[in-house]
Amino acid sequence: MSLTPSAQYRLMIRAKIDDGHGTLAALTSAVTHAGGIVDAIDLVHSTPDGSLRDLMVDAAGQDHWTEILAAMDAVPGVEVIDTTDRTFLLHVGGKIEQHNKHPLSSRDDLSMVYTPGVARVCLAIAEEPERAFQYTIKRNTVAVVSDGTAVLGLGDLGPAAAMPVMEGKACLFKEFAGVDAFPICLDTRDTDEIVETVKRIAPAFGGINLEDISAPRCFEIEERLIAELDVPVFHDDQHGTAVVVMAALLNATKLTQRRLADLNVLIVGLGAAGIAVTKIMLEAGVRNIIGADSRGAVHVDRDDYLDGSMTPIKRWFAEVTNPDCREGGPADVIDGADLLIGVSGAHAVPAEALARMSGDAMVFAMANPNPEVDPEEAAPYVRIMATGRSDYPNQINNVLCFPGIFRGALDVRAPSITEAMKMAAARAIADIVTDNELREDYIIPSVFNRDVAPAVAAAVAQEARANGTPLAGQSAGFAASDAAVNGMGTT
Repeated sequence: MSLTPSAQYRLMIRAKIDDGHGTLAALTSAVTHAGGIVDAIDLVHSTPDGSLRDLMVDAAGQDHWTEILAAMDAVPGVEVIDTTDRTFLLHVGGKIEQHNKHPLSSRDDLSMVYTPGVARVCLAIAEEPERAFQYTIKRNTVAVVSDGTAVLGLGDLGPAAAMPVMEGKACLFKEFAGVDAFPICLDTRDTDEIVETVKRIAPAFGGINLEDISAPRCFEIEERLIAELDVPVFHDDQHGTAVVVMAALLNATKLTQRRLADLNVLIVGLGAAGIAVTKIMLEAGVRNIIGADSRGAVHVDRDDYLDGSMTPIKRWFAEVTNPDCREGGPADVIDGADLLIGVSGAHAVPAEALARMSGDAMVFAMANPNPEVDPEEAAPYVRIMATGRSDYPNQINNVLCFPGIFRGALDVRAPSITEAMKMAAARAIADIVTDNELREDYIIPSVFNRDVAPAVAAAVAQEARANGTPLAGQSAGFAASDAAVNGMGTT
C-alpha cells in the first residue's frame, strides 16, 4: 500500500481462533504482512478448543480492508466472524448530547428551574435584555452554521451530510475551550436566506461560527452578519486558517532570520482561506504577494479583470498584489519566492519547481488529505515544511485557533473579532513554541497542547479590553466576577 494506515480506517475484526500451534502469532503476522497495523487484541470468549477475539486493525483505506481480511482468512485455524467500522461506530447517534447543569430531584428544584420561579428571570431579562448573557446559555454558546456547500475537501454535500463535521466542530469547542457549540445546518444556499436565518436565531447565541460555506458567498454572508449582529461572527475556514498560518510564519521567519516586510510570497488557491491568509499577511506587513487560482496568476491585466467578469473579492486581490503582473501557473511564478502557501488541491505544484525558490525556502502545503506537494518530494528543496496533516510535523490546524478566539471573545463580551484580535491570537500561538524549542520540524504547537487555547483566549480578551470592550458582567444587576462560570474565564 502506498498510503499510511491510520485510525480513520480502524476496523474491529472478530475472529474465531484455534489457539494451538502459534495461530495467534501467525494471524498478527499476516495482518502486518498485508500492510495493516494491529492496535489491540481483546479476548471475548475462551473454550478448550480455541478463543473468540477482537482485533483492532488500522488500514490505509476501505480497499485495504479487503486485502487484510483475505490475509487473515488464509491463516489455518482462523475464521473471521464479523467486522465493525470504528469511525462509523463512533458517529452512531451523533457525537454530542445535552446535559443539565443542575439536578431535578424535588418539587423545589422544578419550581426554580421551571415554573413558577423561571418567570422572575424572564421578567428580569425583559426589563434589561443584557441580562441574557448572565442568566441563559447565551454567554457561553456558539452556533456552528453551515449550508453544506463546501464540506472539508469534499465539496457540496448538502446540509444533512455536513452535520458530522459541524458536530465534530462542537466537540472541539467543548474539549479545548469549554464553549458549548450547537450545529446548525441550513437547507438553503441563498445568501439572503442564510443571513436572515442566522439573524433570527442569534438571540440564543453569544457568537456565530460560519463553516463550510462556499466562496464567494461566504464573504458576503460574513460581512453582512458582522454588520448586522452585536455578537462575534467568525468564518473559520477563512480566519482560523489565516491565524494559524500567521502563527507558523512568525516562527518560520524567526528561524530563517527573515523580516515579514521582505518576504516574497506565492499563494496557490484563492478561495476563502487564500483570501483570508492574504489579508492577515498584509495586516502584518507582508507586501510582496502573488496569488494563483485555477486560471493562473491573478493581476489587473488578466482578461477576466479587464472584462469585469472577475469576482469582486478577486478584483480586490488583483489590485493589492502582483504589481508586475507576472503570468502563468504556480510553477511559472515561483521564482524567488521565500514562502509558498498552498490552499488549493493535491499536487498543484511540481516538486522540482521548488528548486527555483530562494534559499531556506518555506512551504506550507495545506490541502487535505493530499498536499499541493508531497513533503518527501519537497524535502531536497525546502528548509521548513508544514502541512494540514497530522502524520507530518508542523500541522497547520484551525483547532489551534477557533476555540481560544471564541473563549476570549465570549469572556469579555466582545461584539466582534477584529483584525487586531486575530493577530493577537497568532502571536499567542507562536509564542507557545519557545526559542529553545524552535526548530525546522517544530514551528507550531501540537493541536493537543493544552496551553494553546488559554493563551489565545487571554491574548484575545486583552486586545478586546485594550480597545474598549467591557468585561462580561458589568451591566447593572450582576457582577463581573461571575465571568468565569462557564469557561476558563479572563486573565
